Parts: sequence; structure tokens; C-alpha cells
Amino acid sequence: MTNEFIHDDFLLQSDTAKILYHDYAKELPIVDYHCHLPPKDIAENRKFGNLTEIWLGGDHYKWRAMRTLGVNEKYITGDASDYEKFEKWAYTTPYTMRNPLYHWSHLELKRYFGIDKLLSPATAREIYEECNAQLATDDLSVHGIQKKMNVELVCTVEDPLDDLVYHKQLKTEGYGVNILTTFRPDAVLNIDDAAFFDGYLSKLEQVSGVKITDFDSLMDAMKSRVQYYHDTGCRLSDHGLEELYSVEFSGASVDAAIQASRSGKAISGAQILEYKSAVLFHLGKLYHEFGWTQLFHLGALRNTNSRLNRVLGADCGVDSIGDFKNAQNMARFFNRLDNEDKLTKTIIFNLNPADNEIFATMIGNFNDGSIKAKINFGPGWWFLDQKDGMEKQLNALSNMSLISQFIGMVTDSRSFLSYPRHEYFRRTLCNLIGEDVKKGELPNDIEWLGKLVSDMCYYNAKNYFGFGN
Repeated sequence: MTNEFIHDDFLLQSDTAKILYHDYAKELPIVDYHCHLPPKDIAENRKFGNLTEIWLGGDHYKWRAMRTLGVNEKYITGDASDYEKFEKWAYTTPYTMRNPLYHWSHLELKRYFGIDKLLSPATAREIYEECNAQLATDDLSVHGIQKKMNVELVCTVEDPLDDLVYHKQLKTEGYGVNILTTFRPDAVLNIDDAAFFDGYLSKLEQVSGVKITDFDSLMDAMKSRVQYYHDTGCRLSDHGLEELYSVEFSGASVDAAIQASRSGKAISGAQILEYKSAVLFHLGKLYHEFGWTQLFHLGALRNTNSRLNRVLGADCGVDSIGDFKNAQNMARFFNRLDNEDKLTKTIIFNLNPADNEIFATMIGNFNDGSIKAKINFGPGWWFLDQKDGMEKQLNALSNMSLISQFIGMVTDSRSFLSYPRHEYFRRTLCNLIGEDVKKGELPNDIEWLGKLVSDMCYYNAKNYFGFGN
């Protein structure tokens, strides 16, 4: 059956929406300022051997859907052949209707491979072979993909221990897409896992050249790595946390916690929170010193299925939306930095839609007029980067702040086939505004609305981050 529902006006339900998308949003470059793509694949201009490698490998969205349909793990992350795994995904796809996977999958088949057929068991072999033939060409190597999708900038995410060799290579070679790194030091917060914590700090000592005996020396080591990242072009930090930590702390208590954990001794829950609060606060000051933007992805309840985690490791598709306490912790954290005039540009990402209004109102408390939208409410991510989730985030931002200053979409993905998520967002945004015009809630001022759309899809991010400036 032909894929007729993804046509030129897909998701665009008014004349205004169609004009805004086609004339103002569609052709804009992609600034993907947060993703989890492996820089090695970019530096080496990887060609994927088949559609399963590029489409199913590491995609826990698809894994969850397949498990829900009763597909055996052998055909998801197990030892089945690549075609057998793809065949099971083709079986699953028709059952994903009304899940964003259905839209994403057919957008990806169409945009990358020009395939208009619906994926199903009946079309699996034909689609697999056609895609594999195209993947063997330079047009769909990693560089070919990024050129095809009009990608201007990508920010990957790396641990402070990383040597950034592939980012350096790309910079030296002058690759046409700007590939930057993001500093993600979440591992240094894991003081409650003594064995991991001591091993991690030992590695941090090696790469930083700093002997870590207390909190001050830990922060000296972290500053050394921030400087290293900065010299390689990094201008972003990112933290993926359940919530922001912001309890009162003392230097003596934090020093004692570090020394106890490194010695394998138990530390209390109160000490753990003091340590994490101290690290986040001082890192926040460090990011301000270097002029970076800090990103916080908040609200994920991770690794809930211990059995699958033991077998497959982290990021295997057993995470969920959490219901953590955000408002007071976030206010205390930002206020502590702002009180010392050390609050740098910040983007907060929310995973629980029940907290959208909390996030949307919090940014207004700490915008200080120094720059536009210094504190910004990031786009719907992970479980919320679908049409309903994006609309809820945009509506909360509109009601509580200024949607005109919105920083735009990210893929937040490990797949090179995820760039159509920017198209999905742009169509959703244009339709949202078009519906307001149709209902008489906004003037039909196409030129001004078009400017706002262009800003939210591209120019706000470009100007906010100042990459390359």
C-alpha cells in the first residue's frame, strides 16, 4: 500500500499553516544542539551495512514497541540476523499507529530513501533491499546524510574523561558541518556507588593531572577538563538528572563524603545530597566563568528493569517519566547562582508534562534582561518529542512566557535517520499557529508570523548560542 498520508501538507490543517511551513520553515538549516550521535561515525564518514544497523541498532523507542507486541528479545537485541530483526520491526510497524514511531518511520523512509510504501511484512523484503542498495552509496554515508538533510551544526555529548580525538579530527579536516562536543559530567555525581566513584576519580586524576583528595581538588580537576573542552570548541554543558540538587552544604561535610566514599565506607543520604548540591553549584559557577550555556534534562526515571539492565546494560529501553520534586529545588538552585551573579545561560528540559507550567514559569524568575531568553524552556524531549507533547510544551511556554523566544527543536537521538524530527516539529509549530489564525485568535499577518516561525526553527538557536561567532 502506498504511503499517501505523508504528503506535502502533512499535519498542516489550514492555509496559514501551509504558507508558514513551506515559505518560512521548510528550507531552514538544522541546528541540532543536543544529540547522542557517535562522533567516530562522523569523523570516519561511516557507511552502514544495512537498514537494521542504522535504523534499529540502539533505538530503544523501537525496542519498547517490539517488546510490547510480544517480540522475543532475540529479534530485538539478541543474536538473530539483521534481516530477521528488520522483519520483526516490519511486523511491528503497522501496530504502532498513533504512536510517533509510525509517523517517524514513514517520514524517514520517504526523506532518506524516497520510499512511499507503507512498511509491513508484505513490503519488508522490498524496502530492506532498496534501502540497503542506497546505503551503499556515498549519498547515504554519514556525511551524505547530513548534507542531504541540510544540517548546519551538531552538538554531541561526551564524558569529561573523553579525549575528543574525533572532534579534533573533524576540526582539523574542516568538515562542512560544524560538529561540537558537549560536556556531560553526570558520572562525577555518582558518589553513592563507592566502587564506581573511586574508579572514576582515579581516571579523572590521570586525564587532568590533579590528585583528588578533597572537594577543592576535585573542582580543580573538573576545571582542567572544562578548559580542555573549551579549547576544543565546546560551549555547552549538559546534565541528565532526576531533579536538581540544591540542599545546603558545608565544605567539611563534602570533603568527608568524598574521602569516605573513596575508602569504600558508607555515606548517608544527607551527605550524598550535600555532595551533589555542591558539585552542581560549583560547576554552574564554572560554566558562567567560561561563558557556556548549561542544559539540564530533568525528570527521567532510569533503568527500572534490573533484569534487562543486567543482561543488556543501560539505555536498553526500560526508562520512564518520573514524578520528582522540581519547583523548590530548581528555584533554590538558580537563586543560589543568581545571588552571586554566576547564573549562566540555561536551558531546562522537562520530561513530565504535569510539570510544564512549573518549568515555563521558572524561567521568568531568572531572566534578567541581559540577553533574550537567558533562561529558556527546552523542547519536548524523549517521551514528549511527539506531536501532543510538543504542543503541550509550546502551549505552556506561550501562556507563561514568550514562545517567540523559544530555542527550537533537537533530535536527542543516537540515530542518523532522526533529522526528520525537526521537520515534524516545524510542521507541528506551523499548524499550531495556523489554527490560532483560523480561530481568529491571532492576526493573519503572514510576514510577522513567518518571522516568528523562522526564529523558533533556526535563528533563535543560532543567535542564542553564537556558535562560530
